Amino acid sequence: MSPMIQILPPRRPEWLKAKAPVGPNYHELKVLTNRLRLHTVCESARCPNIGECWEQLTATFMILGDVCTRRCGFCAVPKGAPNPVDYEEPERVAAAAAELDLEYAVVTSVNRDDRKDGGAEIFARTICAIRRLRPGCRVEVLVPDFQGSLEALETVMQARPDVLNHNMETVPRLYRQVRPGARYEQSLHLIATAHKLDSSVATKSGMMLGLGENRDEIVNTMRDLVRHDCQILTLGQYLRPSLDHLPIARYVSPDEFSELKYEGERIGFAHVEAGPLVRSSYHARTQLASAAGA
Repeated sequence: MSPMIQILPPRRPEWLKAKAPVGPNYHELKVLTNRLRLHTVCESARCPNIGECWEQLTATFMILGDVCTRRCGFCAVPKGAPNPVDYEEPERVAAAAAELDLEYAVVTSVNRDDRKDGGAEIFARTICAIRRLRPGCRVEVLVPDFQGSLEALETVMQARPDVLNHNMETVPRLYRQVRPGARYEQSLHLIATAHKLDSSVATKSGMMLGLGENRDEIVNTMRDLVRHDCQILTLGQYLRPSLDHLPIARYVSPDEFSELKYEGERIGFAHVEAGPLVRSSYHARTQLASAAGA
């Protein structure tokens, strides 16, 4: 057995078993996304909550194609040379939001380092299209780092999303392994800048645990986020998509997630969503409502 496989815990704990993706609403959403030629991060990233979320007609739309220009060690999204930008995609995402009568839509993307604006224009067009075709629907965007471009971030913020999310993913010591091509301080700066550009837009970030970080590193990263005006935080267990991805160093218990939620809210987050199966958009609508009432 190779050293990489040996550090995996022997079996997945009971608390990490998710429901199988079945049900009429799951089927309806599958048909809709296929018909409108849309991608979802739920499928591309092999999210464990796809059964629960899709049965509630909740999905995270992934724009700008399904091929990423970066090779992050944790992510199941295909890597390589992306296809040309589809300028009709924003209208199709908005059509899906309208057809599903969504009250809350989450939009993310692959990294598009091949484009000067990192895809910011398509994010803005998608926000505006949803506002037009589904008035009253709140929109959360989970954006890449845009390689630090202020102009790109301004383009997204001018479209007035309700939530601007950018995931830190891990602690600074592990960035080179987990997020090659990204920089810890640059990601913090993006969140702080988004808040300065429009403080009425909620700011949000997320981290995966179980990649080899320790508790002090987690708490210090949470403190950095609060200092950079991040209001909402998600914490979940890293799950290895395949043997070609980074190994799992450990499984974090539900009790430890509960403790980190308490600690995060104590140090200043308006809301912390923490648990083994939590992902960025898991219960996103209730996260914003909780933060607004904090």
